[in-house]
Amino acid sequence: MNKNIKIFVAEQFDPWFNLATENWIFNDMETDSHVLFLWRNSETVVIGRLQNPWTECLTHKMEEDGVHLTRRQSGGGAVFHDLGNTNFTFMSSKESYDKSRNNKIITNALKRFQIEAYPNGRNDIEIKTEEGPRKISGSAFKLNKDRSFHHGTLLINTDLNKLATYLNPDKKKLEAKGIKSTRARVANLVEANPDITHESLCEAIIEEFCKEYESKAEVEILNYDFLKTVPKVKEYYEQLKDWDWVYGKTPKFNHKFETRFQWGGVEVHLNSNKGMIEEVTIFSDSLFPPLIESFMESLKDIPYRSASVKTQLDSLKDKFTDHHQEIEDFSDWISTVIS
Repeated sequence: MNKNIKIFVAEQFDPWFNLATENWIFNDMETDSHVLFLWRNSETVVIGRLQNPWTECLTHKMEEDGVHLTRRQSGGGAVFHDLGNTNFTFMSSKESYDKSRNNKIITNALKRFQIEAYPNGRNDIEIKTEEGPRKISGSAFKLNKDRSFHHGTLLINTDLNKLATYLNPDKKKLEAKGIKSTRARVANLVEANPDITHESLCEAIIEEFCKEYESKAEVEILNYDFLKTVPKVKEYYEQLKDWDWVYGKTPKFNHKFETRFQWGGVEVHLNSNKGMIEEVTIFSDSLFPPLIESFMESLKDIPYRSASVKTQLDSLKDKFTDHHQEIEDFSDWISTVIS
């Protein structure tokens, strides 16, 4: 009998708190233990460790709608979280890592709701529907020298319209070197059983977890008080919220876009690396080349984000007092299209 199991459930819906807590549990746990962590986030897009946020989601739309963007420690693709989505994390020693065992706990929990689910493909769990197989869970993984974790989503009653909106950006002329997510057709578990809820599913997963390891443990509830008592969690929290982590980890990519204003057409080429604009080239038939050249100079070596671009370009109004309209046109347009 393996008695060394731990079960944590987060009360907060803060994505940075939950990911920071996950990091802390993973790094602090005893390597001979098996840990289950259950949590939910308010509306958030979570990207993988090596992903490019600008190719994975509509960052500008997310900012307008108050949707969070976070980057996790593990690899894999971008996912949309809301309160209709339940997240699970299994942690253990690297030696004890067993993805199939973890999947078994999840699928057995779903059987309690008369839902037959099965692992499929690289990281997914699916159910069969009249329209064919549908994904209800996706996972990502992390291994280090002596420990492992396997975390994933469970779509209970998530807003699938928002999921499609934020994870399906407009087609941009991006030549990306990052990893792009595999898009899959998805379904909510309530379509298979309307009675399933976050609370009832968590209870079932906890029971199956204890059953699998032939042991029991008190469920530990985690909230913001945890930040005050465990300094390392607060440290992880601040790191995950930092712009350099969310955007600065972005791989090199090229962004090309063009438009025409009343005063001339522009074709812009931006090279970005680690969230910073490294190189700028602008082609234009404008009758005032010095302004276009100043656009290029202003955009170099600044963060690849709307606010930074707009602030930098708007500052040119002091220099070009007779070209405020051209500056406003270009500033408004480019600060929107890079989002």
